[in-house]
Amino acid sequence: MNNKLKAVILDGYTENPGDLSWERVAELTDLTVYDRTPPEAVVERSRDADILIVNKVTLTEEIIEQLPNLKYVSTLATGYNQIDCEALKRRGIPLSNIPAYSTNAVAQMVFSYILEYTNRVAEYTQSVKNGDWTNCADFCYWNTPVYELDGKTLGIIGFGKIGKRVSELANAFGMKVIAYTPSGKKDGADNVVFTDMETVIKNSDYITVHCPLTPQTTGLINKDFISKTKQGACIINTARGAVANEQDIADALNNGSLSYYCTDVLSTEPPMADNPLLSVKNCCITPHIAWAAYETRIRLMGILENNIKSYIDGSPINVVNK
Repeated sequence: MNNKLKAVILDGYTENPGDLSWERVAELTDLTVYDRTPPEAVVERSRDADILIVNKVTLTEEIIEQLPNLKYVSTLATGYNQIDCEALKRRGIPLSNIPAYSTNAVAQMVFSYILEYTNRVAEYTQSVKNGDWTNCADFCYWNTPVYELDGKTLGIIGFGKIGKRVSELANAFGMKVIAYTPSGKKDGADNVVFTDMETVIKNSDYITVHCPLTPQTTGLINKDFISKTKQGACIINTARGAVANEQDIADALNNGSLSYYCTDVLSTEPPMADNPLLSVKNCCITPHIAWAAYETRIRLMGILENNIKSYIDGSPINVVNK
């Protein structure tokens, strides 16, 4: 007789498109995995589950009330804003997330953007392939300026684990780092000057945003924010798409009041065809992949396995709705 708790993964594909294994989770539970689940199938697929594992699937109070066996939920991500935490709490159902698994990968992506802006590797590669070097009168050419990072100022908004790691990489490039953190936590950041947000906006050559999406941060990067930036500033968003007012950014890029915008996140994902950033100049967009390195996903899988084992053992960890 199988006495394992029944676990259901509703949208496992992005975490594991086939290059990882659910084997350990299957050893711990009676597991069913769905690559993707449309909203109309969530209740049907979850109805008998003791444990639900979700990435971006929405769990509203209405859905939760229709799941009589549900005892535990774990995300496949750090964020959980699509889940009604209070509804779970009222039912005594713990919700665990996957914290701090993507710190190195996201910090690396920030500097991938910065180096794309400073050195334009993709742009120059295409130029060479188009014949511009073959037809050049000199041994080299440049049709877009390239820049050094040494001595430039990086501004960080939100100074958690990712912000701290970004500051360490910036120091290695010889950059000056200034940061704003509403939490006030400044441990282990001796090479960072902490100040108010307006000072960060006004004095940074590069601004990178690492804050959670809250009512206070929704639309943070807007027309007023951009109006305070330095000439030639580059803004980087690997936080959440809704932290940015995308129309304001598109307008600023087109009229030259913002030099460059790099983002891994958009307000709607996948984006609508009419998203203003898709047709704007000087905008670098990647499809929410900063977290998705192979090594990063292995780390995520290990934390998920520990979450489930700890719950089964009676001591759930990484609980965000206590």
